Amino acid sequence: MIQRYLRSNASALLALIGVAAAGAAPTNIVFILADDLGYGDLSCYGQTRFQTPNLDRMAAEGLRFTQHYAGSTVCAPSRACLLTGQHTGHVYQRANGNLGFRPDPLDRCIASSLKSIGYATAMIGKSGLACNSSDAHLPHRKGFDHFFGYLSHGAAHRYFPKQLFRDGATVSYPGNHGKHGDTYSGDEFLADTLSWLRQRGDEPFFLHLALQQPHLDLAVPDAWREPFLGKFDETPLKEGHYRAEANPKATFAGMVTYLDDTVGKVLAELKSLGIAEETLVLFSSDNGAVTAAGWSSDNMNSSGPLRGCKRDLYEGGIRVPTIAWWPGTIEPGRVTDHVSTFWDFAPTACELTGAPPLPATDGVSYLPTLTGKGEQAEHDHLYWEFHERGGKQAIRMGRWKGVRLKVQKNPDAALELYDLQADLGETQDVSSAHPAIVREMERIMRESHVPTDRHGFGAQRR
Repeated sequence: MIQRYLRSNASALLALIGVAAAGAAPTNIVFILADDLGYGDLSCYGQTRFQTPNLDRMAAEGLRFTQHYAGSTVCAPSRACLLTGQHTGHVYQRANGNLGFRPDPLDRCIASSLKSIGYATAMIGKSGLACNSSDAHLPHRKGFDHFFGYLSHGAAHRYFPKQLFRDGATVSYPGNHGKHGDTYSGDEFLADTLSWLRQRGDEPFFLHLALQQPHLDLAVPDAWREPFLGKFDETPLKEGHYRAEANPKATFAGMVTYLDDTVGKVLAELKSLGIAEETLVLFSSDNGAVTAAGWSSDNMNSSGPLRGCKRDLYEGGIRVPTIAWWPGTIEPGRVTDHVSTFWDFAPTACELTGAPPLPATDGVSYLPTLTGKGEQAEHDHLYWEFHERGGKQAIRMGRWKGVRLKVQKNPDAALELYDLQADLGETQDVSSAHPAIVREMERIMRESHVPTDRHGFGAQRR
């Protein structure tokens, strides 16, 4: 495997000096991302209304994070943070909408760095490179050898797509009509994933599998919904932007168990191919659970003990279930309270593989936490900003969490302060009792937010 890797790119030699000396092969990386999966939606994180046995097993065989944060509280900026290693005060894509990754060297993607040292790269599912794009070749220009999926997040609301895109070409599904049809997108993504993995041979790879479940529409094949019919008190959802659903709770449970089964099949394939011990698999969600269109995150206690949901910067909007699996390297059954986030993934991948670091990263590698070796660096703070619902900012600094609302109208709005160690549910604003901490958070917020031509607070633009 090492010889083929070296032949793929001469610069790979430098990246392999460390692993070769240790007699190890380059490590493959798989990052599986769920969509709108709440902190409490997995049984290994406290879900009791249905079970997620494959993800529970992944956690039992690996490492479960209890304080891992998404890049943002909605899809597009969160994924941009994941792929660029920057937080939402610095990354260019800070909101959903018609805004995509710019040409290199701007918005450099972790896939490009890994490709530069000989990794095969693929993104399957929902593109994280633009919330809405018609450019079928954008994934390739940003470092992905292979892409199959949705270019538009709006189109990804539908599980029966009329078309998907594979490596620049349109794939049509004449039996599909968006809200219903005969080909479920998740089945297509799993099949493409397994096929791509089987074709890898000896070359190291990075696979970003971006699944849709359990994002609205609520839709899943009958075999996954039927076991839950009659188990919940149901209030049907009416037709609107999202599809009508007579049994939304049963369907939601079926969608999460479908997601769980997909992850289980990917892990099983890695074992079958004999490469599980050479592969780091990470699983997470792009933001917290959703409340919209008649569906509530309270229906399944999807936020668990946390306050809020998608579009909030309270913990329920940004703290996400995250699991790492790497047989033979990660000691089974570990749990970590290391405070980490999406923009840590890129520096972690670079440290692990020797790939060139991404420019101006805000991240801290969590490789020592994964391996249990070396000293784990800690963040001084984490920062988020959100440009909907009047604008919001948040800071995580040790035990403290600061949240500021309505900043579009007033960038110096009062800051709410919560002690997460004593008050995980963020129920008591203690800002008046800790003015020095509030002032420090206000300073960090000012320094962390860099206005762009698209995103500022108040009249800010540059």
